Amino acid sequence: MEREGADSPVLELYRTYNGPSLLVPTSYGGQAAGALDAVRVQRAIAAASPSLGVATVMHHFTVAMLFRLAGITARLTPAQLELLSAVAPKNLLLASGWAEGRTDQNILAPSITAEHTPTGYRVNGSKKPCSLSHSMDVLTASVMLTQPDGTSRLSLMLIPATSPGITITPFWSTPVLAAAQSDEVHLTDVEVPEDLTIISTPEDHGRLDDLQTGGFTWFELLTTAAYTGAASALVDRVITAGRGTPADRAALGIRLDAAVGLVEGAARALEDGVDGDEAVAAVLTARYASQDLLAATVDQAVEILGGMSYIRSAEVSYLASAVRALAFHPPSRASVAAEMADYFAGGPLRLS
Repeated sequence: MEREGADSPVLELYRTYNGPSLLVPTSYGGQAAGALDAVRVQRAIAAASPSLGVATVMHHFTVAMLFRLAGITARLTPAQLELLSAVAPKNLLLASGWAEGRTDQNILAPSITAEHTPTGYRVNGSKKPCSLSHSMDVLTASVMLTQPDGTSRLSLMLIPATSPGITITPFWSTPVLAAAQSDEVHLTDVEVPEDLTIISTPEDHGRLDDLQTGGFTWFELLTTAAYTGAASALVDRVITAGRGTPADRAALGIRLDAAVGLVEGAARALEDGVDGDEAVAAVLTARYASQDLLAATVDQAVEILGGMSYIRSAEVSYLASAVRALAFHPPSRASVAAEMADYFAGGPLRLS
């Protein structure tokens, strides 16, 4: 419980032991973990600290997306590549400022706005909640930019956390996942150079482009892995204590291992080269099937542990609550159901 508190040192420990470099390519000084290794590491870390598991997802999916773009000729500027080159050597943590927080919010419609200036952009708005808010070195914020032809284009801005105009205010009130540092990040007239802005290249404004697909795929995959790890910590308590019948414990293990298999199967698909809409569909299938499995696993584990365990150990109720938070991450189940139905019928995948 001390590890999970608001004053927890877990994020700085993670930085000290080179955690931020997990998905950074070796050519940039990183550990170059593949998708399968990444979900296993994320699951193990979240079993020890759900807050750390959830918080570092925000860093890793951003890193994976950016380095994927770094491999595309002329996709990133020299300034962007220079910043990425410092992630592993300096153990920089990248926070994610994508649209999130309200269940029905369009994930491709950020609330942060930007006004063009002679040297770049002047950015205003806020991100709440924003994990890593107190430990971040860089805020990666999605911003909708108005183009000269009047159309809007989604962009990603790499904003140093020390930039004038960035302030952090309390937002996360619950003790559950408090160590993830998910407070509110305000941006007031923050100046961002043009060469730290990545513009998306959509063929269709309702579809995901290379910027969004890479980030979304890794986000869903790693997030599901993290909550699976938190659930495994609860199941471990049942098995270690020998609670329930052998059949009860086997049922828990089967559900949990099914969720692990779904996530690892999606990770293997990515390593085998599945990409684009197919990759997004694979991770969404794994995420929502796992979410249902984990909910049933948690309910059964708490029941088997019994009322006295629930009353006498804050960890039982804590882990049960932490795992349930997977349902609050975008996209909403209702929007996914409709869009996946269209996708399996042969249409494009659209997310909101």
